Amino acid sequence: MTTLKICTDRTALDLDLVYRFLSEQSSWARGLPRPVFDRAVANSLCFGAYTNGGQIGFARVVTDGATFANLVDVFVLPAYRGHGYSKRLMEAVLAHPDLQGLRRFTLATGDAHGLYARFGFTAPLRPASLMERYFPEIYVYPSS
Repeated sequence: MTTLKICTDRTALDLDLVYRFLSEQSSWARGLPRPVFDRAVANSLCFGAYTNGGQIGFARVVTDGATFANLVDVFVLPAYRGHGYSKRLMEAVLAHPDLQGLRRFTLATGDAHGLYARFGFTAPLRPASLMERYFPEIYVYPSS
């Protein structure tokens, strides 16, 4: 297997690549404005996955570092899928020292339930206790 490096070094991130993928190819952040992306990255724990001298994956965690984390923006570029890189990225995220001992670790996914189930993620134990404000088209059709 090709060597995969995963780290949280912000200076190593190819932010243009990550932004292009999220804003143009992802199903969840299409149309994401660059200033919003930059603010999100600045306020999150970000993981880059690298092989062959370039970035091939990304994950971002929003956390207080003590009780709660939310995993977002996880992807491996299409050309690198099917090689176990997403599993290794998830292993690195869950092993990070700042993400240990959390009471709740959440995520939302439309199509990767199998991947996340391998790492102990399940449907909410008490779904009736969860609420959200969700605006899935906010970047495509911003309010005036």
